[in-house]
Amino acid sequence: MCWSGVCMQCCHVDLLCKSPPLLLFLSDRHGDNNSLQLHLFASSLKTLGVDLLQKQNAHLHHTEEYRENTSLIVRRGQVFQLKLTFDRELKDNDEVVVQLSVGEKPMESNETLLSMNLRSGQDSRCWCANISNTSGKECLVAVTSPADAAVGKYFLSVKTGPHIYNPGNKVVYVLFNPWCEADTVFMPNDTERLEYVLSDTGYIYVGSIQNIVGRPWNFGQFEEDVLDSCMYLLDKSKLKQKVRKDPVIVSRAMSALVNSNDDSGVLFGNWSGTYTGGTSPVAWTGSAPILQKYYKTKKPICFGQCWVFSGVLTTAMRCLGIPARSVTNFASAHDTEENLKVDIYLNEKGEKLDDMTSDSVWNFHVWNDVWMKRPDLPQGFDGWQAVDATPQEISQGVYQCGPCPLKAIRSGEVYLLYDSKFVFAEVNADRVFWQVKNVNGKQKLVKLREETKAIGKSISTKAVGKNTREDITTQYKFPEGSPEERKAVEKACSYLNSSNLAVCESTTPLPPLRAGIQLDVEGEKVLWLGNPINLNIIVQNSSAGAWTINLVASCQLQSYTGKVEANLGSIKQTVQTEGKPVIQLPLNIAADAYMKTITSVEDELLITVNIIAEIQETNEKLTDELTLTFQYPPLKMEMPETAKINEDFTCSFIFKNTLSIPLEKCKLHVEGLGIFKMETIDQG
Repeated sequence: MCWSGVCMQCCHVDLLCKSPPLLLFLSDRHGDNNSLQLHLFASSLKTLGVDLLQKQNAHLHHTEEYRENTSLIVRRGQVFQLKLTFDRELKDNDEVVVQLSVGEKPMESNETLLSMNLRSGQDSRCWCANISNTSGKECLVAVTSPADAAVGKYFLSVKTGPHIYNPGNKVVYVLFNPWCEADTVFMPNDTERLEYVLSDTGYIYVGSIQNIVGRPWNFGQFEEDVLDSCMYLLDKSKLKQKVRKDPVIVSRAMSALVNSNDDSGVLFGNWSGTYTGGTSPVAWTGSAPILQKYYKTKKPICFGQCWVFSGVLTTAMRCLGIPARSVTNFASAHDTEENLKVDIYLNEKGEKLDDMTSDSVWNFHVWNDVWMKRPDLPQGFDGWQAVDATPQEISQGVYQCGPCPLKAIRSGEVYLLYDSKFVFAEVNADRVFWQVKNVNGKQKLVKLREETKAIGKSISTKAVGKNTREDITTQYKFPEGSPEERKAVEKACSYLNSSNLAVCESTTPLPPLRAGIQLDVEGEKVLWLGNPINLNIIVQNSSAGAWTINLVASCQLQSYTGKVEANLGSIKQTVQTEGKPVIQLPLNIAADAYMKTITSVEDELLITVNIIAEIQETNEKLTDELTLTFQYPPLKMEMPETAKINEDFTCSFIFKNTLSIPLEKCKLHVEGLGIFKMETIDQG
């Protein structure tokens, strides 16, 4: 360093020096022997740019499919790299701090502000950043998040001395990591990770036990705005940063936010059969259009039913990195009285009465399983957990359900969190049939039968890596009637509401009928819409006796939740069995009887037949039930086996009306993931 031209009169100094540049401050203190104080400071390092190295980070973190192009999407518990560019070379004494922040007022005290000094070393328990390499004015930084980092949307900044560099709209999304052994959502099987985290298409199973149908569903977790929609829901949940680490709490919160009942969440549930002002639940082809519209409007989307709620929750979970699957339970009990019994009331015609109880048996109900460890529970309850976004019952003041360990449901450990009693009843409740008789102007209840093996059948999900159905009933319950199943039910009963004296009353098996009578129904189990219903009620007499039987049979049109939409017809007849080992009684319903209701209700309905036989000589009663589903013409799609980049190709959607009736107000809903958003084509 050299000096020249110092003038004490004007305090002017000419400074000649080599880099690094210096800032010079002179102060002239008159009256203090004209002494001169000189303050010299090295100029502060400035950040000029940040490269998120999206392509290489996305590949390592299995996030290539996300379409948030300007952002970095990483999974927790795993290193990612950033490239920083400064205004000069980095010196040993330069202090560089990488900061990640959440919210408007980030603070280190509540973990909404994370500060990582590049020279502070590594610590696997917390966030840290280290210099990997330097080249001229560029610096490669390795950032490591802990395996229990809070998931969310973080804003990135770089602090160098008094300077803070904010790289505009560059955001770091942090997700759960099923590839990281230390993460509580770790899933060891790579094929299962591919299915339950990365697969964006699949099937949701609907229909009935006799006619299970796979409904194609586009989960679309990587589509534009879907990740931001999930992050918006996380913010809306008001979960503190510290609990956003926990997939148990996050999945429970999401089960509440996918329905709109308490918090203006994603979907407005509607089972009325009328969907004016919204989209009919049967018209949705996937989750992405729902979440995209919700993110844009911030208002609940109309309308959803159970498979739509489940599809959206699968999307949200996979998008956040929690392995998830949609699960269908056929003959699903909705036990509102917490007594493991669902009561079905029939009038003297055999018609089901909806207003006698709030209990119901849904033809099918769709919920979700999510994969995680449960450190909040005793050992042995890790793995699949049931969660349900369909608003059925209030839990802790909110319409939410789960997560509940499948192992707890299977073994009857219904005291464990969360909502295990309700889920256990869905797959294990008994179904009790009652006849409501009018005796001298008063109602009299006559117990017809109690079914212990009718609920929780053919529990289904899409198979791993195949477009086929997998039956997972044994993951939820032991085989019906086995000693393990009876023990699980007894254990569950011991934890249910002790103030309810009707809880888990032991069911005494009915003695064999003295009359030796059996009931059956013959006819097509699948109906073509527009055709008449032609059934035969079969009464078989296997005994030598002659019996007089009062028989009633009813035919009703119902929704999949068991709600009666219309009474279609009934028969009432007294038959004598003497000399007749088999008696056939026709039950015929004209198409006109159900078509008016079918066309006025925008749901897929089904036919339920109930039969009651009362034997006069012994006062014994028999009942039987049959469910019939409608068949619809197929929808076919034709497209080329290959397509060329940047060249148009043609898809053909073919629907031929093979029914005996004309179809009106037809709409075609089409969605192509990564190609185009859902379109609705009005066919008239």
